[in-house]
Amino acid sequence: MFEDKTLTCRDCGAEFVFTAGEQEFYEQRGFTNEPKACPVCRQSRKTQRRGERGEREMFEAVCDSCGGTARIPFRPSGDRPVYCSDCFSKQREG
Repeated sequence: MFEDKTLTCRDCGAEFVFTAGEQEFYEQRGFTNEPKACPVCRQSRKTQRRGERGEREMFEAVCDSCGGTARIPFRPSGDRPVYCSDCFSKQREG
């Protein structure tokens, strides 16, 4: 059903292969657009967003379950509950 496709990166202009396996993965996840950037440029952009060391920016919030400190990789907006890692694990289990 799927066949490898050669695409051109919009960032660097290099050609890269969008494999049949990647296409199947995209379809399973409901993605409708093909990748526009090659894997190298996508990784580079991701690293830039995370800072020079490649680490995610972490934010502190109050856990909605136990009231403790939660370190999370997104800025809390207040419209959804935030859990510390222990309470998050408990939420997933039950």
